Amino acid sequence: MEDIIVKYLEKPELKEPIFIEGLPGVGNVGKLAAEHMIEQLDAIQFAEIYSIYLPPQVLVNDDGLARLVNNKLYYKKDVGVDSRDLIILTGDYQGMTPQGQYQMTDKLLSIAKDMDANVIVSLGGYGQGQMVDKPRVLGAATNQKIVEIAKEYGTVFDEDHPSAGIVGASGLLLGLGQSVYDIDGICLMGETSGYFVDPTAAREVLEILTSYIGIEDMSYEELDDKAEEVEALTNKVLELEGSGMGKDSKREDLSYIG
Repeated sequence: MEDIIVKYLEKPELKEPIFIEGLPGVGNVGKLAAEHMIEQLDAIQFAEIYSIYLPPQVLVNDDGLARLVNNKLYYKKDVGVDSRDLIILTGDYQGMTPQGQYQMTDKLLSIAKDMDANVIVSLGGYGQGQMVDKPRVLGAATNQKIVEIAKEYGTVFDEDHPSAGIVGASGLLLGLGQSVYDIDGICLMGETSGYFVDPTAAREVLEILTSYIGIEDMSYEELDDKAEEVEALTNKVLELEGSGMGKDSKREDLSYIG
């Protein structure tokens, strides 16, 4: 078996697409945002990615059917007021090791380059290690022009955050993209506690991304419904903490990117 296998369902012809990454990470912010965008745009899957760098397992659905873990690539043409083409990546896992992260990111960037992508947008969560009432969207970009454009749509560029850099695919896509493949990019990071799946942070990230692309009619109803469910769970946890039952003086530091 090859280390990374890309199984193409079709090979669409796209014009300078935006490559959007939303893999699992802190609060699953990027994954939630990417999957919501795929559903709302009726994006079309065109490839599946299998790799020895992903966990050695299958996932089993409610009907008892098993499938090998993988990542998927989707596309959508003529999106937004400027009729942009999009490639959207999401999936089950990121690479399990540093080598796996580099190898899989390199493969993704080679695909992006072959399809003439002209910008990378990686989506993720920024773990604050505490509850966040109104998530900001923090940004990091590979050139100043992208920084200035992103600021216009509400992205916050804070000299103190991300203090420890950007870990995983969200960061490597920017670093390798610029240094090796000459593709500029930006990472949009929604602030999140890191304790739960965070649809509120995902929505904040998506609102900035869709504004940048020029999408004016995206519904967020499904994310809002999920946010209400998470809020109810959060309130229960806070009640436990208030009573001392859920207190942990050695709580794990969740201030990182994913």
